[in-house]
Order: sequence, then structure tokens, then C-alpha cells
Amino acid sequence: MAAVTMRLPVPRKPAVVTAPQGPEKHLVAPGDTITTDTGYMRGHGTYVEDDKLIASVAGVVERVNKLICVRALNTRYNGEVGDVVVGRITEVQQKRWKVETYSRLDSVLLLSSINLPGGELRRRSIEDELAMRDCLQEGDLISAEVQSVFTDGALSLHTRSLKYGKLSQGVLIQVSPSLVKRQKTHFHDLPCGASVILGNNGYIWIYPTSEQRDEETGGFITNLEPVSMSDREVISRVRNCIVALVTHKLMLFDTSVLYCYEASLPHQIKDILKPEVMEQIVLETQHRLLDLEG
Repeated sequence: MAAVTMRLPVPRKPAVVTAPQGPEKHLVAPGDTITTDTGYMRGHGTYVEDDKLIASVAGVVERVNKLICVRALNTRYNGEVGDVVVGRITEVQQKRWKVETYSRLDSVLLLSSINLPGGELRRRSIEDELAMRDCLQEGDLISAEVQSVFTDGALSLHTRSLKYGKLSQGVLIQVSPSLVKRQKTHFHDLPCGASVILGNNGYIWIYPTSEQRDEETGGFITNLEPVSMSDREVISRVRNCIVALVTHKLMLFDTSVLYCYEASLPHQIKDILKPEVMEQIVLETQHRLLDLEG
């Protein structure tokens, strides 16, 4: 019979954030009055009532000349050209795939925006269109890059680089896009033996580092070999460390994930999710990040 851990409610003090505070930001909640000056223009996240500019969402007030808007703290992904995203195929259409990327509208991956199996460079034909499901079908996970943004806000993706394509063995985590730090690269091979793709859209993919795509596959031949127990343990530990960082609202990037992983080594994988252990690990990670900045 499996052992069950029982936890009683205990009051805990919130983790003390020791990071240096930057310039004060104007935070508002829905219904808060931003200004009574009628000279300002209404932007996203605001509305006018009785000559008052009022916030309609919780977030940070941003002013650009006479335009005032509120940037929501928790919102769906707003893509930008060049962003790295992880998405799931939801529909196969004529010469395109629909991809769910946690944005307001489904993203689009055109048949002309992928590498053909084998890496062959040529114009797409009727045969390629008929074989679209051989490349990607509903439910498949992919990594891609934002190529352009349509006028309605939908994203156009591409996987022309060999580092993008279909994902196979690994674990997917969904976090708030605001917690993923923008970097030059979002593909990281951690020294612990696992690799992560930190998607700008808040989808994070963790997989064994040994999984390397063949340069001649075009990114659509997946490795379905069984994953060893040691790799599974490393992936599970990295996954729980990311959950701990997200719970305490720390930014996710390769260094923070690695420091949190190293801080969690004295503990069992399942214990990382315990509130007191999670707080201890995150505080140690914060201190190491501060020492690195200093």
C-alpha cells in the first residue's frame, strides 16, 4: 500500500524578495481611476466614465505622450517577429496547419514555411500538400519561430531552420509568458543532462540532451526510443524546479533554472513541491542570482 503524506494548514510568512527594486511602477486594479485629466487619450485596458480614465484590467500603467494604456499582468501571448514558440497542431487545412500557441487566435504554419523531410529545397507540389499529415498532424507538438504578425493579431510561423520542427520525447509545462525572459537563444542544453526550450509564449519543453535531430531529416523524424530512468529523473527534477520558480514569480532563463536545479539536489524530486522546501530552494536561487549580478 502506497504511503500518503498528510499536511495540516500552517501559517507561513511569504518569501522575502531581496532583489533590488527599480523605479516604482503605477499598478492599478479594475475600476481604479488613472487620471481625471481629459487631455489624455484612452488606450488598451482603459475606459472613460464621468470624465475619468478608468482601468478595465489589473496591470501596469504605461504612458506614451498623451496615450495611456494598461499592460495586463496576466494575459495571453502577444507575439513579436523573431519569437521562439512551442505550439500544438490543432487542425490541418489546405496548404497550412493551425497551431495553438496560447495567443488570442490560432497561429498559422504554411506548407511553404517548413523544411521538407530530407531538407530538400524546392517548390511545394500537389504531392506535398496531400502528404501534409505525414509531416504534422493534430496533437503534434512543434517548435517554431514567429515570421510575421497578421493585421488581426494572428501569428505566421516558420520552421525553416533545422533547430525547429516536431518535438518527440519530453515534458511540456505551461507558464505565464511574462515570466519567460527574452534572450538571444531560447534553446538551452543544461549541464545536468536535460535540455529546455523556453518558448516566448509560455510553453516550455524539457527533453533529454542526447536527443539530437539528424541534419538530413528536416526536423520531422522523431526519436521514439525509450527514455532511460536517469534521464526521466533529471527531466522531472527540472520540471519541478521550474514549477517552484513560477510559483514564486521568478523569471525563467537558463541560469535561474540551473541554479534552482543545483539548489534542489539535496532533496528528493517529489519534495521540491512542498511549500517549505520550495521556498528554501527559491531563496537560495535568488541569492545566487544577486551575487551573479553584483
